[in-house]
Amino acid sequence: MKNDPSRRKILSMGAGLATLTACTSKQEAPSQVGAALSPYGNRSPHETAKRLPPPADSKTPATGGSRTPLQDSYGTITPSSLHFERHHAGIPDIDPARHELLIHGLVEQPLVYSLEDLKRFPATTRVHFVECSGNGGAEYTAAPGATAQVSHGLASCSEWTGVPVKLLLAEAKLKPEAKWVVAEGGDACKLARSIPLAKLMDDAMIVYAQNGEAIRPEQGYPMRLLLPGWEGNSNVKWVRRLHATAEPAQTTHETAYYTDLMPDGKSRQFSFELETKSVITRPSGGQKLTGGQGDYEITGLAWSGRGKITRVEISLDGGKTWKDAELTQPIHAKAFTRFRMPWSWDGAAVTMQSRASDDTGYTQVSQDELAAARGRNYRYHNNGIKVWYIQSDGSVSHVAQV
Repeated sequence: MKNDPSRRKILSMGAGLATLTACTSKQEAPSQVGAALSPYGNRSPHETAKRLPPPADSKTPATGGSRTPLQDSYGTITPSSLHFERHHAGIPDIDPARHELLIHGLVEQPLVYSLEDLKRFPATTRVHFVECSGNGGAEYTAAPGATAQVSHGLASCSEWTGVPVKLLLAEAKLKPEAKWVVAEGGDACKLARSIPLAKLMDDAMIVYAQNGEAIRPEQGYPMRLLLPGWEGNSNVKWVRRLHATAEPAQTTHETAYYTDLMPDGKSRQFSFELETKSVITRPSGGQKLTGGQGDYEITGLAWSGRGKITRVEISLDGGKTWKDAELTQPIHAKAFTRFRMPWSWDGAAVTMQSRASDDTGYTQVSQDELAAARGRNYRYHNNGIKVWYIQSDGSVSHVAQV
């Protein structure tokens, strides 16, 4: 139904009548006592948002990931239970009372920290996203994601609490020749990544809490390395060792994997930083404008591993013209930012997309522009513009109507 000022008045007048009708027409059911108190809260059984797991017939169920339902999210914080997963050897069952973090190598004083030791330090709490560098990788190919969950669901945003790594390294007294630190996890494959010392002395943390409670096992319980704005694989989970070195270790996950194949056949290595990205989550693929023509809100998420989001623009004509969206406050650096824009749909087909800019001056580019610069074999770090197509019947898809 199209907008009509008189319609609002009619609806307003009908509200009182609806209340009276509800009071008189509903069954007079006897009062019933509600559910009892519980030791840990659960969501309503009427809510169905869930992570998208790997195929049920996967031959390696312990290796893979599950995706956050971004299209069902509100605000910017991802519930811990819906945070995306990525594992290389399953989720270890670790006793926090026995887990320790060793700092050694090119240090004057090797140290071992228990979880309780870390909690004696002044706690730091910050909001940051974590994103797999393979998030959106299929967008380079002929098989773009059909929903926001499929295309961008390997990204989530949480409030993290822990200890700055620089405090721990200061206690260990780094030697002058230390330039890198090899972080090793406590999973079965002992996943390890070499991290430049400069990042660890900047904003890196060892975190033990997420969204107000202990981090979940699939997020690295009892402690993980958090590198704000850097690819997820380097944020080593179940971290048990920080080994200070003069050079990178050239581990499996920084040589055979998580490198960027360039058009000339060479590979780019240690491309940690995640660039500016955005995705419209409502309306988005798999949804439908069920109210017909009229007023809607376009909303989505933007983030940058470089800093703060400063601008998000929305195009409704295939990128010919752009209009600024409103950014929801507060805006945190290296965190999800919610954007919104009111929109009146006239029932015509629409090609809809968003592009974000950050405080370094960087602005998202199209998938074609990325492919021209990087080639089609580029598997990681895809931050190209995502396009949704709204058909005349209100359905939203990742492909244009033929």
